[in-house]
Amino acid sequence: MSMHTPWLVADVGGTNVRFALAEPAAAAPLLLDTVRAYRVADFATLADAARAYIDTAAAQPAHAVFALAGRVEGDQVQMTNHAWAISAAQLQRELALDGIRLVNDFGAIGMGLPLLQSADLTALGPPVRPIVRRATAQTFCVLGPGTGLGVSALAARGDEIFALQTEGGHVSFAPTSEEEIAVLRQLMARFGRVSNERLLCGSGLVNLHQALCAIAQAREPALTPEQITARAAANSDAHCVHAVELFCRILGAAAGDMALSFGAWDGVFLAGGLLQHMLPWLQRGQFRERFDDKGRFGAAIAQVPVAVITHPQPGLLGSAGVAVMASGNALLRTAAGAARA
Repeated sequence: MSMHTPWLVADVGGTNVRFALAEPAAAAPLLLDTVRAYRVADFATLADAARAYIDTAAAQPAHAVFALAGRVEGDQVQMTNHAWAISAAQLQRELALDGIRLVNDFGAIGMGLPLLQSADLTALGPPVRPIVRRATAQTFCVLGPGTGLGVSALAARGDEIFALQTEGGHVSFAPTSEEEIAVLRQLMARFGRVSNERLLCGSGLVNLHQALCAIAQAREPALTPEQITARAAANSDAHCVHAVELFCRILGAAAGDMALSFGAWDGVFLAGGLLQHMLPWLQRGQFRERFDDKGRFGAAIAQVPVAVITHPQPGLLGSAGVAVMASGNALLRTAAGAARA
């Protein structure tokens, strides 16, 4: 494959699909000025959306990486929060590509971690070290509340790097207070089994707000996630403030659980546009307090760095990371090489 032909990279969510071009051999492989976003609902198929982008692109890509919000089974993906069903072989034929790779969206974000710069991160606790080539084993995990709750892990072993594609967002919600038990009861009445995703995503914030209003016997109008965070930011609605605060506490508990589950002692990363509106609450300490509250492992987990990813396109950056490795380039660099980038 040509070293200079750009790759098509895509971040396919339940609401929006984003495309860009990437140059795998470049120090900064994602070409941010080529990013375009489309609404999933505007296209019958992913191929239709991709063709709309390619028709406007400055160069015709020959290879592609698609990061998708769903479980990848062989060359097939059924989107978790959308009706699209994707076949790699069919997509490759329809787009006339030489090669295509399908990856889970949060598996892709994991592959983008080594490409992040300090300006792309906001630390919640101990500072995050750059992810570079080291002799010791390193393990990280990523959580992201968006349309759903994405979870992945990244294992770096010497020069090798592996992304674990998981459905960890569907782990059962584990309440740790009387209030959270009351919320669980409210949601069990609606959904039966309650996973973390029922609380820790856009619709999860709505579920949480509605449950808290029901517990308080308050008649509140149905609000969108954007309305809840806006009212909380303006401090104009006590129930919205309460919902956002509890969301951050539950996210802290779930993130700490994932750090223990994966042995992610080297760092936990939080992604998702929803969190950009919640940064003030995440930084006030309740997230970190619940993250660290792990009983006999509390002292160990308190040393784990946590950071919110503020890069504008972490999914596309991760797809570019997959393209870097697929094209035979090194994703893990030396500390000196990372500093130059």
